[in-house]
Amino acid sequence: MKHHALALAVLAALFPTAPAQAQGSAQGSAQFYGLLDVGVEYLDHAAGGGSGVRVISGGKNTSRWGVRGSEDLGGGLKAVYNLEGGVLLDTGAADGALFKRQAYVGLDGSLGRLVIGRSFTTTYDLVIKFDPMGFAPNYSWATGGSASGPSKYGMTTSFDNLVKYTGRSGAFTYGASIGLGEQAGDAAAGRKLAVGGSWSADGLAFMAAWEQVNGSTLAATGMGDSKRDRTRALHLAADYRSGAWRTTFGMRAYRMRPGQPAAAEVRGDTFWGGVSHVDGRVTLTAAIYHVNTRELPAGRDADPSLLVARAMLALSKRTDLYLSLAHARADAGQPVSLSRDEAGDADTQSGLTAGIQHRF
Repeated sequence: MKHHALALAVLAALFPTAPAQAQGSAQGSAQFYGLLDVGVEYLDHAAGGGSGVRVISGGKNTSRWGVRGSEDLGGGLKAVYNLEGGVLLDTGAADGALFKRQAYVGLDGSLGRLVIGRSFTTTYDLVIKFDPMGFAPNYSWATGGSASGPSKYGMTTSFDNLVKYTGRSGAFTYGASIGLGEQAGDAAAGRKLAVGGSWSADGLAFMAAWEQVNGSTLAATGMGDSKRDRTRALHLAADYRSGAWRTTFGMRAYRMRPGQPAAAEVRGDTFWGGVSHVDGRVTLTAAIYHVNTRELPAGRDADPSLLVARAMLALSKRTDLYLSLAHARADAGQPVSLSRDEAGDADTQSGLTAGIQHRF
């Protein structure tokens, strides 16, 4: 906490100069920004049994704050940087490390953008644009996952020790990320890779992304091998927009191959689809997610499904109200949960969230 307080004090001392710099200098700019999302949720079959009402942080998007900026280096090249951390609005606590979300410096020019530090993966950057719910920590299994899964069929959001390149050429966006394992004598141990690209024109868009993570969190339980496990996820998606309507389809093929020869491969394929309609300040969204699991003994696959509907009212360009309703069900009596932050206590779970989001 002392380190967090010191870092915040340093940033507070710097921020007063940022607006003047951004307005008065053509060489550089800095921006202090944030997104605050909080709501009240009713949930049945919660972890531990029963139902209840609670205040949640990040019902539509994860709450965060940060500082980002750039410096013009001439010739169309600029230096860029970003420090971003999460915050839990229900308690005011930090959501992880001070700058858990992003902490990088890089270069951006006509040949693309290259950043080094910690940031979102290439896969995340692409998939989030093809999630009907737009990365909702609550009630989305495309970019997130069900905690009762437990999210092992998901994707990797961020890499530590990252080097990431992003390029654009006409209608194409493409990139690659590597998270260095930094283990002496074995460059592959703990290494993370992500590559992908998308194309969009005339309201139609397609995306493909692939990632591989060497090592597994299963190693902590003695079931895996931190050096030899291989987790892979392939994503494919399409999106079409016509007038006020938007239709999206996507899938993720997940495979975790344990390094221990006797261990079985973990498999799970996630499929999703959704439709949205915008009428003035009101946006209506309906989506379905389904996970085809391959881990449990024969005849006991959970194969969970999630149905979700959301209405959003834009009070301004920066402030939205939203109401989300979701229901999840799993087969074979296996537990299921609506979101990554709730373990669930039964083979069904329903939830209703009313929230507000503000950007600054």
